[in-house]
Amino acid sequence: MKLNDLHPAPGTKRKPKRVGCGAGCGSGKTSGRGHKGQKSRSGGGVRPGFEGGQMPLVRRTPKRGFNNARFGTSYQVVNLDLLESRFESGSVITATELAAKRLISDEKGLVKVLAKGDISKALTVKVNAFSAEAIKKIEAAGGKAEVI
Repeated sequence: MKLNDLHPAPGTKRKPKRVGCGAGCGSGKTSGRGHKGQKSRSGGGVRPGFEGGQMPLVRRTPKRGFNNARFGTSYQVVNLDLLESRFESGSVITATELAAKRLISDEKGLVKVLAKGDISKALTVKVNAFSAEAIKKIEAAGGKAEVI
């Protein structure tokens, strides 16, 4: 198949409805908008989510919790089972190595190692944060967990 062979499936393209073409067409005169009112006017209508003056749904629903979006820290997470499978024993693992193996998306971001999975290789891991259980598992395998 080539680009010049592409065409839409039959029946998917519909011509737009022609309105205001006389009384005989069924949508002449007011063009299907009815008589008077906000929605009949040019440029008329209400914004999305407007409920006719009733308190909108987004304002009626209760809000809970706290979202520290401006000052919060978000980490890129790496689990121990990935380190076990992707690195050789004795390796020194930093954010640059993790990005090279595509375990994280941005080597400049913050990285945290979590304890999912087991580790048997002695690895030196240098990242921004560790879970307490991850530190225990890395050190039990003979490696080092260094916070940078």
